[in-house]
Amino acid sequence: MTQAEDRKPRSDEARTTYDPEITSEFAIPAGLEVSRGGGEPETTSEFAVPSGLHTRQPPAAEAEGSAFTLPSTYSAQDAPPAFTPATGVPAVSLIKDAPWQDRMRTMLRMPVTERPAPEPVQRAEEGGPAVPRVLDLTLRIGELLLAGGEGAEDVEAAMFAVCRSYGLDRCEPNVTFTLLSISHQPSLVDDPVTASRTVRRRGTDYTRLAAVFRLVDDLTDPETHVSLEEAYRRLAEIRRNRHPYPGWALTLASGLLAGSASVLVGGDVLVFVAAALGAMLGDRLAWLCAGRGLPEFYQFTVAAMPPAAIGVAFALAHVGVAGSAVVTGGLFALLPGRALVAGVQDGLTGFYITASARLLEVMYFFVGIVTGVLIVLYFGVKVGGELNPDAALIVSQRPVVQIVASMLLSLTFAVLLQQERSTVVWVTLNGGVAWSVYGAMHVAGGISPVASTAVAAGLVGLFGQLLSRYRFASALPYTTAAIGPLLPGSATYFGLLNMAQNQVDKGLVSLANAASLAMAIAIGVNLGSEISRLTLRIGSAGKRRAAKRTRGF
Repeated sequence: MTQAEDRKPRSDEARTTYDPEITSEFAIPAGLEVSRGGGEPETTSEFAVPSGLHTRQPPAAEAEGSAFTLPSTYSAQDAPPAFTPATGVPAVSLIKDAPWQDRMRTMLRMPVTERPAPEPVQRAEEGGPAVPRVLDLTLRIGELLLAGGEGAEDVEAAMFAVCRSYGLDRCEPNVTFTLLSISHQPSLVDDPVTASRTVRRRGTDYTRLAAVFRLVDDLTDPETHVSLEEAYRRLAEIRRNRHPYPGWALTLASGLLAGSASVLVGGDVLVFVAAALGAMLGDRLAWLCAGRGLPEFYQFTVAAMPPAAIGVAFALAHVGVAGSAVVTGGLFALLPGRALVAGVQDGLTGFYITASARLLEVMYFFVGIVTGVLIVLYFGVKVGGELNPDAALIVSQRPVVQIVASMLLSLTFAVLLQQERSTVVWVTLNGGVAWSVYGAMHVAGGISPVASTAVAAGLVGLFGQLLSRYRFASALPYTTAAIGPLLPGSATYFGLLNMAQNQVDKGLVSLANAASLAMAIAIGVNLGSEISRLTLRIGSAGKRRAAKRTRGF
């Protein structure tokens, strides 16, 4: 090889092998392909997206993002099971022959997305009924039920049943103490239709309440075809129906109720007559005040005065008659047991606003009774009337007489509630059972009166629910009058008497005992009804789901 050939440039391979400038620890190994950038090096940092990871770019309008923009890595197909359990949502099957109360209550207690498909529409009307008219009928039915003393949950169940019977499944009823509202949204893209109605007048008429329940039962029956016009006609007839008992019968029933209550606390024939006269006089005075437009607070105040005045008169005359039994009997006819049970039931089922309003109403009625009795007792003590608070402990044990008196008390209470004649016999027997259980536990067994009252009231609720399911009606007519013998009339009276004699501590203790008995009655009735729904197979809609709002989270 010549010297000129030695000066020729070597090949690339030779240059790579022997050139010391490009052979170092930073050299790219042979066989590794890398993309050669332009003049500027590529920007790499810990925030750069790794190569091979594909992300979904947001639309151009939402490039900047907002609080309502979904994350760029979110995918509905790959979303975590945040709202749906791993095992899926169990299907809910409702027994067709179950009472509509249980079926509708079950559906109301579950989320909208988990409710089963609506039942076939049973109304053969061209084009279907108008949504506003169905909502108006639903509100009118709910108004009658709420004004008659029905619980808020049962009113919502009835409203939901009426809507579903006409094919409106996406409905949400809402019930408070004086306001009913319902909203229907056909689909997610349609505007909702909302209607409301205010309950301004309340009246106790369980005959009308039973008629409304029969109407709802016919509407929900798949074998009965009731058109919208027919439902309006029947509802108008229910509104126009007169009360089953005249005014003089109600006054007589009030007197017999007071006389029976006086026998329960140790009264004799003379005490029975005196308590009956005092209660009838107070009832007539209350009717007179109602005719003059006075509020119910003053009606209760005036009605409580005559029995207390007769009891004080017996104490001043020293005729050997238990005046305390006369006053106690008169108080039994005035104690708001129906409103108390309904208020506690609403609270236990999660309707706290309605429950608070009902209990506040009970408190006002009770304060009116306290005011009327305290006025009379105060003047009686000032003029020398010897009323002994310890007489509450002197009660003769006459089991047969007291059971008969308790049954008569329940019967007359049912008449005052304007119940149907077919239900009076059943509620009378239920009241006798309640007093028998209370007497066996408290008098014979020596158990505390609060526990005995709770157990007796629980049996009343259990039997009342049984009878209501057998007749497919409301449970109120079978339970409200039956708790009459258990009402704390004597504890209320002796608490007021102690306060009238400036023994405030003893009076407050006695009134607290009366409040405990009243709460035991209300909770016992509700617990008995719930136990019957959980254990009975007749008319059961399967395992009923509890409302999540009552669990504290």
